[in-house]
Amino acid sequence: MKLHVRHTTAYQYTEPLLYSVQNLHLWPLSGPGQTVLDWRIQVPGRLHAQPDGLGNRMHSFTLTASPEQGLRELRIVAEGTVMTLVEPVFEDAPGLPHPAFYRRSTTHAEPHPRMTAWAREVVPRVAPGQCETPVDQVLDLVHAVADKVRYRPGRTAVETTALEAFDWGLGVCQDQAHVLVAVCRSLGLPARYVSGYFYAANEPDLASHAWVDVCIDVQARRWVSVDVTHRCLVDERHIRLACGNDYTVCPPVKGLRRGGGDEQLSVDIRIEPVSAG
Repeated sequence: MKLHVRHTTAYQYTEPLLYSVQNLHLWPLSGPGQTVLDWRIQVPGRLHAQPDGLGNRMHSFTLTASPEQGLRELRIVAEGTVMTLVEPVFEDAPGLPHPAFYRRSTTHAEPHPRMTAWAREVVPRVAPGQCETPVDQVLDLVHAVADKVRYRPGRTAVETTALEAFDWGLGVCQDQAHVLVAVCRSLGLPARYVSGYFYAANEPDLASHAWVDVCIDVQARRWVSVDVTHRCLVDERHIRLACGNDYTVCPPVKGLRRGGGDEQLSVDIRIEPVSAG
């Protein structure tokens, strides 16, 4: 499927913005599941590429202004076209961190004994410490987490941890992904958080999406990408932006500022299929 994406992030300020530094994970890379045909990012400043040891393409820019010149609006636009494929199982490219790196605990996706006990009860076929894990066993976990943490917007925030979402039994795609990552780690399976886009004509609220890579063969560095929200393997509806230990590592936009007064954020993501002609 060929998909065109336009992702606009706009900040409105009540006072002049004097200083801002922004880090962006807004540039998809070609890989086993997608080919990036064209892509660009528009910002009110000079864009700098930053090194990222996790295999992501990261950018940053800085703005400095006097009170007389300060902006009242900061707009970031990422736009381009991607050809997506059905390729949920893949091997990491050389040079990326060993899968064991993704077994370690993080604040937002920390394993917990309560999660471990729950997982061993609801999906006993997933044996901790296995060298290889069948894809259907990972999907068992996906369905179990989707049943446990129901999709419900407006009840959680970006600061919500996996354990909080697990205990509350609700959340959005980010929370469901964090819970699956934490559960996998509690069973000894390396897992990482993935940010990206999801195309569905009837689900525009899910255009900004999150899912999970689970390592099914550590020695071969082989992974499977799974979507808890849609209870499926990642397919041609998904565009991958970045991955990390949890959301805090690879948010689409993250920054610091001085000045500006009160801030209002709006995000608009439009994804449209492109005809072959």
